[in-house]
Amino acid sequence: MPEAPLVILVYSDNARTRDRVRTALGRRVHPDLPELQYVEVATAPVVVTTVDAGGVDLAILDGEATPAGGMGLAKQLKDEVAHCPPILVLTGRPDDAWLASWSRAEAAVPHPIDPIQLGEAVASLLRSIAT
Repeated sequence: MPEAPLVILVYSDNARTRDRVRTALGRRVHPDLPELQYVEVATAPVVVTTVDAGGVDLAILDGEATPAGGMGLAKQLKDEVAHCPPILVLTGRPDDAWLASWSRAEAAVPHPIDPIQLGEAVASLLRSIAT
């Protein structure tokens, strides 16, 4: 019996950024993990509603999104959602990782998106919820 797909929420106001994340991760980030299913979101209120409703295994938030950036949104989700999934923030530059840490995100990957770096970070976070 196949495993249920893991649900990845991808937030960015930029459709190209959302597409780059999906393309970088593909249908399966690692052979030992289930397939991925994506929920693309372009606005912060929909992110909060979707995560609060449950069923999201990982949220990838664009720290460069406007008007609501992913770091502030990550902090809001961690403060307000009881069973918040792990969060990965896409930062504007590698030196912004400390801000992602402040936001209580479990991981940060800088723009431009490196498929290997993003895949490793996502696989690590997904494994952490499976155990």
